[in-house]
Amino acid sequence: MLLHPNRHDRPYPDAVSRDIMLKTIAFFEERGKAQLKHDDHERTWYADFLAFVARENIFATLLTPKAYGSVPGARWDTWRNCEFSEILGFYGLNYWYTWQVSILGLGPLWMGSNEAMKQKTAQLLKDGGIFAFGLSEKEHGADLYSSEMTLFPQADGTFLARGRKYYIGNGNKAALVSTFGKIAGTKDYVFFAVESTHSCYELVKNTVNSQNYVAEYALHDYPITDADILSRGTAAWDSSLNTINVGKFNLGWASIGMCTHALYETITHAANRRLFDHYVTDFAHIQQMMTDAYARLIAMKLFALRAADYMRAAGPDDRRYLLYNPMVKMKVTTQGEEVVNLLWDVLAAKGFEKDMIFETVARDIRALPKLEGTVHVNMALIIKFMANYFFKSAKLPTVPKRGDDANDDFLFAQGPTKGLSRIQFHDYEIAYASRNTPNVRVFRKQIQVLKRLLVLAKPNKAQTEDFDFLLILGELFTLVAYGQLILENAEIYKQSDDMVDQIFDFMIRDFSKFALQLYSKTSSTAVQRLLCLRMLRKPVPDAARFQRVWKEQVLVLNGTYAMNPGTPVVTVAKA
Repeated sequence: MLLHPNRHDRPYPDAVSRDIMLKTIAFFEERGKAQLKHDDHERTWYADFLAFVARENIFATLLTPKAYGSVPGARWDTWRNCEFSEILGFYGLNYWYTWQVSILGLGPLWMGSNEAMKQKTAQLLKDGGIFAFGLSEKEHGADLYSSEMTLFPQADGTFLARGRKYYIGNGNKAALVSTFGKIAGTKDYVFFAVESTHSCYELVKNTVNSQNYVAEYALHDYPITDADILSRGTAAWDSSLNTINVGKFNLGWASIGMCTHALYETITHAANRRLFDHYVTDFAHIQQMMTDAYARLIAMKLFALRAADYMRAAGPDDRRYLLYNPMVKMKVTTQGEEVVNLLWDVLAAKGFEKDMIFETVARDIRALPKLEGTVHVNMALIIKFMANYFFKSAKLPTVPKRGDDANDDFLFAQGPTKGLSRIQFHDYEIAYASRNTPNVRVFRKQIQVLKRLLVLAKPNKAQTEDFDFLLILGELFTLVAYGQLILENAEIYKQSDDMVDQIFDFMIRDFSKFALQLYSKTSSTAVQRLLCLRMLRKPVPDAARFQRVWKEQVLVLNGTYAMNPGTPVVTVAKA
C-alpha cells in the first residue's frame, strides 16, 4: 500500500503515466536529500523543479483535459493526479504546493465558457506555465460575499479591474491568475484571468516565510475585455466552489506522502538505536505507537483511494463524492497530524534535527487541515449529509476501482452547488457486513448507539446553534463513513483481517474519545449522556494479531528505504 520510490512498480494504464511518476521520483532522488533540505532552509524558489516540469510536459499532461490536450497522454485523471500528489508530498510540501495551486487556478479556466481562453491555457501549460487562484482577500479571507475586487464597466464595453487579493500561491510567476470579483453596478459575480507580468498587476509581497511564493497582489485599473472573462453570475459562484471541490481533495494526498516518508525514517532510526541495552523497537510502547501510526496511515490511503473512485464515477445523478471529498481534505489531513505526533514521540529530539526529512514534515503537516477551508468549514459541509446517510439510503450503483485512463469530464461540469440535502447514499451496512472481525463488530455496535441518539435525543435548537456541539457529532458521523470506505477498499486491495482489525482498534478508541467529548458538553442532556456512555467501548485485545501486524508489516520496513543523501551543500554564513 505504501509508496516506495525504489520499488515503484504500480500498474498504470499507459506508459506516459508511468514515465511521469518514475521521472519525478528520479528527479528528487538525483537531487538528493542534502540539496532538498538546503533549499527548504534557505527558502529557495524551486526554479529547477519547474524547469523539469516544463521540460517533461508534466503539468501539460496531467492537468489538460483530453479535449484540449496536444501532448501524448493528456487528460484530467483524478487517479493519476493522486499518485503525483502523493509523490510530491513524499519529497516536500513546497513542491506539492505549486502543483496544488495550479490545479486551483485552472479550475475556473476549464469550468468557464471561454473557449479561446481554454485554448490559450492549454498552450501555456505546454509552455511550462503555472497558475494561480485569486479568490481570498486580506480582510475577508474566503468570504466570497464580501469580495471587494471589482470590475468597473467602461463606455467602450471593456472593464477596469481594481482591488487586492491576498494569500495567493504562485502569484509571482503564474501565467494566468484566475481572479474572483464583482461587476460594479450589478449583483453579478465574475471570474476573469489576468497575467502576473502585466504592468497593471502589482506583486505586493510574499506573505509567507518559505520556498513558496504566496502573494498579495493588487490590480490597478487592469484592462479587462470579454476575452478575459471566464464566467459571470451564478456560473462564477459555482466555479469558485466547484474548483475547491476538485482542489481540496489533493491535500489528503500530500499528507499521505509526507507521512509515508516520515514513517520510513522513523522505523529505521528506532530499529537501529540502542537504549538501556535494548533496541528502541523492543519497547512495548514504541511498538504500540509505530503500529498505530502505520495502521492510521494505511487507513488514510485506503479511504483516499476509494474516495477517488467516487469522484471519478460522479455524475449529475450520483454526487456521493461530495461527502467523501471533504473528508479526504478534513479527516485524512487531521489523521496525518496524528501519525506525525505518534512518530515524533518515537523519534523524540531526533525529530528536530535539520538533516531529517521529519523536521520538515513535522512543521508542514500542520498546514494541510488549515488550507482550502478549515476543518470546521469542511465539517459544516459534511454534517449536511448525515440524515440521508443514516436514514434515507438508496439503491445506487456499486462503484468499481477506477484506475482506468478516462478523462474526468464531470469535474468541470458539476453545475449548481445547491441541493446537497437531496444527495443520497447507498447502505453503509453493506461494507460493514463484509468483514466480521472482533473490532469491526464492536465498532458496528457503537454506530447503532449513535443512530439511536440521533433518533431519541437529537440536538435541540440551542445545540444546533452551538457549532462545537455539532463538530463533535460530526466527528462521530465522519468515523462511520471513514470506516465504510476503508472496508470497501480492504476488499479491493485484499487487506488481511489482521490489518482491518488493527485499523478498527484505533477507530473504536477514536469513537469513544468523541463520545466522551459529547458527554462532557455542558449542554448535553441526560438521555444524550446516557447514550454517549453506551458508545464508550474498548477494542478487543489480541496480542497475537498485534504482534503479527507489528513484525510482518511495520518492523520489516526497517532499512527498506532511505532517500539518496546527495552531496553536502555548503552554506555561506550570512553577516
